[in-house]
Amino acid sequence: MGGLVYRPDWKEARARLTTWWNGGDIGRPAMHITVPRAEPWEAIPAMPEPEGWISHYSTKSVEYRVNLALREWLMTDFFGEAAPVVASGDLAPNCLALYLGCHGTETQDSVWCEPCIESPETARLAHDPANFYWRFSLEAYSQVKKRGAGKLLLQFPDLIEGLDTLAAMRGTEQLLLDLVERPEWVHRSLRKITDLYFRYYDMLYDLLRDEVGGSVYWVWAPGRLTKLQCDFSAMISPGMFREFMLSLLTEMTERVSYSLYHLDGPGAIMHQQALLEIPRLGMIQWQPGAGNEPQWHPRWWPLLHAITDAGKRVLIGGGGREQLLALKREFGEKCKLMLLGCEAQTEQEATEMLHLMEF
Repeated sequence: MGGLVYRPDWKEARARLTTWWNGGDIGRPAMHITVPRAEPWEAIPAMPEPEGWISHYSTKSVEYRVNLALREWLMTDFFGEAAPVVASGDLAPNCLALYLGCHGTETQDSVWCEPCIESPETARLAHDPANFYWRFSLEAYSQVKKRGAGKLLLQFPDLIEGLDTLAAMRGTEQLLLDLVERPEWVHRSLRKITDLYFRYYDMLYDLLRDEVGGSVYWVWAPGRLTKLQCDFSAMISPGMFREFMLSLLTEMTERVSYSLYHLDGPGAIMHQQALLEIPRLGMIQWQPGAGNEPQWHPRWWPLLHAITDAGKRVLIGGGGREQLLALKREFGEKCKLMLLGCEAQTEQEATEMLHLMEF
């Protein structure tokens, strides 16, 4: 047990990730490297696209979502610590808001959660087992779990938490006013959202966990893993971030075994010190945002140094050979705290990338 049809040596890669997450040395950074295949792993016919299909978030057909997931990695080989991961039940960049009452409006690239809290006095934050989006997620995941067993790993949906979820439900501009006009209500709402987050998380973990209890969000971890974020933080001061989010994030890292934080855009860098103070936050994923230099670019090296100097892991795209060499020269052994995502065109190129980053 432990291998996957599309990643036969997954057991060995999983062991390396276990060592890496738990502070051990695998002799190089953790690396996700994918390579296109000449022939598919197996034949799984494509279904016709349903009428009204807009994006990969669409909820027009569970069966079509399942078919897309089952076919996603047929033409890919995996090297380093990469694995075939699918998120068939991921319905938006804020699934928790959908589960709690928002309606999702699709665009070509994303889903807009329409605010559903008009008045704090009448706001209701509660689990609804009959919620359409929740039932769709469960069905889509359950089908892929059954039909993709031994082939695919199941990634958590993008739940999201805290101020980002409350902003989706209340509206961003209104929540900015609420922080000043009714901070006590915001704190109470964040408390409820956090408790509800883990109610959904626990049910999803039981469904999505692998045979050894591992779970996935962008990266596999050997236990309960969560991805945290607060894109809303770019609009508030460091003081407000500490007041409304820091203790919440600290608590959330303590309720799981492994955690990573999605730090999005230059406007959020002002909160890096607060994040680095969270003892159990294991990793930060840096996303520069549209129009900015790539994740590996020297512009971001001071940020990456601050993260690794604090003993945290870093998730970034590693670029190609030239960029990998530059990271190795700049960060030295601290590269071992990094998880680098790369694409190669051949198995030889992928192998060379792995050897290039060895110490």
